[in-house]
Amino acid sequence: MTTKKHANRRDFIKTTGKNAAACAALITSAPGILSAKSPNETVNAACIGLGVRGSTLCRQIAAVEGVKVVAVCDVYKPHMQRGVERSDNPEVKTTIDYQEILAMPDVDAVTIATPDHWHSQMLIDASNAGKAIYIEKGWTRTIAEAKEMLAAIKKNKTIMQLGHQAREKAEGIQARQLIEEDVIGPVTLVRTGRFENRPLGKNIWRWYGDYGNYDRPDPAQVIRDLDWDRWLGPLSKRPFSMGHFWHWRCYWDYGTGVAGDLLSHELDFVQYVMRHGIPDTCVCSGLNALLKDDREVPDTWNTTYTFEKANRTVTFDCSMNSNAMPRSQEYYGKEAVLQFNGIAHDIKGFNIFADPSSMKYENEISRGKIKPGKPFRSFDPSKTPKQPYHMQDFINCVRSGETPKCNEDEAFIETATFLMSVAALKENRKVRWDPVKQDIV
Repeated sequence: MTTKKHANRRDFIKTTGKNAAACAALITSAPGILSAKSPNETVNAACIGLGVRGSTLCRQIAAVEGVKVVAVCDVYKPHMQRGVERSDNPEVKTTIDYQEILAMPDVDAVTIATPDHWHSQMLIDASNAGKAIYIEKGWTRTIAEAKEMLAAIKKNKTIMQLGHQAREKAEGIQARQLIEEDVIGPVTLVRTGRFENRPLGKNIWRWYGDYGNYDRPDPAQVIRDLDWDRWLGPLSKRPFSMGHFWHWRCYWDYGTGVAGDLLSHELDFVQYVMRHGIPDTCVCSGLNALLKDDREVPDTWNTTYTFEKANRTVTFDCSMNSNAMPRSQEYYGKEAVLQFNGIAHDIKGFNIFADPSSMKYENEISRGKIKPGKPFRSFDPSKTPKQPYHMQDFINCVRSGETPKCNEDEAFIETATFLMSVAALKENRKVRWDPVKQDIV
């Protein structure tokens, strides 16, 4: 952790140093950043939700130089203890009630990594309490909730970051620049997806407390350690369920399955590169092909979006039963294809391949300078500055009052995009985004 803190500090000083003067000049004229922190002032953070992803966020934010985790919140005792351990603060406060966190005047920022059914209420409450917010994807479960969340963030001028860490990738910035420079020609098709696989009986999302942990805890002890009613929160009362508590992504009441988890990551990165906004139409098909384990959500999910004004189609294919040929992101232009070397947050480069029928590169192809099937251009790290990692970007913005990369407007686009696929799947029809109503029709 010490080494990581030193690296973070170098990135932090480099970024915040450039912003300090601008922040001081703006502070008298921009109400939205009146509470921005000085670069030399400690940012006090609190972590709400400390399960698989939440405990990781706790460790990440605690590792940022100039940040102190002062409180952690979870309704399950073992998760709370894990948060205490990862807070890097022996005096960290603990609570099972997130409202106690929001009432703490010394808390500047919160991370929210609860099941999705809590996201809307917690984000709105945190925004109204004046806290900066880092919240996990998918942002929420309905368009109505997303509208309320967006309104609260705008009203309170809240600094908010959505947890799509692929936006820290310099590769995305460079790819966008090359596409805008017409290196690959008009992009009419983008293909992406996620392939996963586990041995039957160790199915995806069926782990206990951490990725790949299939050791089932004693249900009686879980009941003693868990405040089940608080975990349910805004949902109707129901008997305790080990499956629902540990494996909530498998059920519609708590989340949106593939859409809010895997699809949202990939389509958000496509949005980061293309900046084309909410799709015009969507069709989706899916089924539970092999994972007959009581889950409600499909293990196979195939979605097609159209962007009519951009003359573009974007596809997302997902299987939880095959990973022999991992997916990557591919951007098909008239003259060439830009192919990233992995899924969104694992990307470490890209290559560009000329189309054999390209008129733009016809001379180079005929002279053998460009060979079909071989990349003629690749990601060049020297041409795009290394970006602060996603949590660092959030803290930089808490200090400067600037807008995070995955802010509330991007979060709304993400949510509308993945919820279109849910609606198309459940209603078995093509759905359309109505930009006037701001709704799926």
